[in-house]
Amino acid sequence: MKRLTTLLVAFFLCYPFSFAGAETFLEAPVFPQGKEVKRTGSRLELKTGLSHKEVHSFYEEALKDAENIKFREWKDATYIEDDGSRPWHSITISKGDPKETEIIIVKDNWTWIIGTLLLRYVGVFVVLMVLFLGMSVSGKIIFSSMKKIEEKKAAG
Repeated sequence: MKRLTTLLVAFFLCYPFSFAGAETFLEAPVFPQGKEVKRTGSRLELKTGLSHKEVHSFYEEALKDAENIKFREWKDATYIEDDGSRPWHSITISKGDPKETEIIIVKDNWTWIIGTLLLRYVGVFVVLMVLFLGMSVSGKIIFSSMKKIEEKKAAG
């Protein structure tokens, strides 16, 4: 009995109380009063009868110490994005219906990562091509102007 009591005390001292009772999905905090609508391995959709402001303040408090988190305020939603290495990519909190707020947590995936890198890669080459064309056109204009100036000097 003494050994069991010692083990229980040791367990409760080592157990992280900050997460006690708090549900997570892909290491993202889940709003406790949310009713689950859909759950897959990469997406969780919740609905709650609370306002957008209440849900937003919950996530601000839950993620206040986390690094690389950006809150983006859009017209119809608040978009919380992780720019770090967490398993989740974003949490979207809808603003549409004041009586029912929708919360969507999405898993980070390689499609998003590769798409972003590809877009940047293509963007760099588009910018370089525009610069190359601009420099080529300006070079031809300058060359023809210099040729006309030299012809005028030679004639006059």
